[in-house]
Amino acid sequence: MSDLASALRPFLWGRRQCLVMAGLAGWQVLARAQSASGATLPAARSLPDELAGALQKGQPLIVMASLAGCVFCRQARESHLSPLLKAGGSIVQIDLRSPQPVLNFAGQTTTHDQLTRQWKITITPTLLFFGPGGKEVAERMEGAYQPDFYGPYLEERLAIGRKSL
Repeated sequence: MSDLASALRPFLWGRRQCLVMAGLAGWQVLARAQSASGATLPAARSLPDELAGALQKGQPLIVMASLAGCVFCRQARESHLSPLLKAGGSIVQIDLRSPQPVLNFAGQTTTHDQLTRQWKITITPTLLFFGPGGKEVAERMEGAYQPDFYGPYLEERLAIGRKSL
């Protein structure tokens, strides 16, 4: 190593560290901005009560099965589900691996994680559409669809669910 390279090494290392730290700070700001975007869904607490509220509006209850850190779940929430909720839709979220308690359709206390196992959910996001008696009234939407098609598929499932009520 030349004398010049040896002399500049501490400076270059310090500069590289500064650039890395600035990049990390930028990602943190972006992550905070995305989490502050308001694209959240209420957590399921009592499926019988939430279903009753949906049926009073003449619509099925949508239950989104999500996983922490799932990019496709976040996209579905931000692009389609949060706006639908704000427009009066009935949507709740359950989280895979979450120990959060919830009343199932039979009125028994269980957890979000146990529900996802009982419903055999292995892919996130998964949307389920429930009608009277806690029965699924439309085909599930499993996984990430092409962004251009997610909305139409969601509307189709909602229309099928409404007809079955």
